[in-house]
Amino acid sequence: MDKQRGKTLVIVNPVAKRSEAEMASYHVRHILRDALGAPNVDVVQTVSPGHATYLASGSAGEYAHVVTIGGDGAVHETINGLMQIAKNERPAFGLIPVGSGNDYARTLGMSENIEEACQQLLGAETRMHDVGKVNDEYFIETLSFGLDAAIALGTVEARHHTKQTGGALYFGVGIDQLLHHLDNYQIQVQFDDEPALEISVIMFAIQNGPTYGGGFKICPQAEPDDGLFDICYAEGKWSVPRAVAIFARTKNGNHTKARNVVFKRASRVRISFDKEPPAQAEGEKITGSTFDVTMYPRALEVFAP
Repeated sequence: MDKQRGKTLVIVNPVAKRSEAEMASYHVRHILRDALGAPNVDVVQTVSPGHATYLASGSAGEYAHVVTIGGDGAVHETINGLMQIAKNERPAFGLIPVGSGNDYARTLGMSENIEEACQQLLGAETRMHDVGKVNDEYFIETLSFGLDAAIALGTVEARHHTKQTGGALYFGVGIDQLLHHLDNYQIQVQFDDEPALEISVIMFAIQNGPTYGGGFKICPQAEPDDGLFDICYAEGKWSVPRAVAIFARTKNGNHTKARNVVFKRASRVRISFDKEPPAQAEGEKITGSTFDVTMYPRALEVFAP
């Protein structure tokens, strides 16, 4: 990060990780202003859902860098703001991870230690990362439907009344969903220009990075800059014991050779469900039963150590 390039806007989600992000922001403000000069760093806290999108979308022209302090939800909002800006005017994106899952931070290689993350950011060069879009919503790490989306959304809800975070919380909610809500969906799906398939699934994940749910390696080979989505879906009807066993194996990416677990790569996916499924992008709920998913290759400049 170079102050000669221009000013930095820091967007803080103050309630992220039980308000740890607000406390972290004071430390980050001091480190960045000391390194870049106080007039070159503006710090703004979000006050409502969608505020980060609004702030990021208005950053063109005044800021060269936009840095988010928060978790994957704050990343999601910020990316949706930045992607409203023309590519040649779009500020570079940086992240200080203070969230419960921190999956995009994991893809970037950012430390969850605040001081280390600041030093990584200050010393980082930029890379161009792909960005996905589902209907009218952008995403940069994960999009999913069915069982895994229900788990992700359930994790967000459970986070409000438990002290657990990250993979432990995701795993606990996942077991509950598997035991009580192992629903099956009939879908029609088309990958790029291939013939459409009509199949039955319990989950369907479209990844730009390898992990979701606080480190579950659902698509271990996914790369954020190869111009392709990595896709994983569980086909057919599953018994609860088998689903639980395979779910446990996803933590370390050991599910890739499991029967009826299918992997694909594509730059475009169109998927229609027979009934509206649970659906999420970076933990944020999305609605509908038909989804057009498009890859925007190397669309966003990001700071990565």
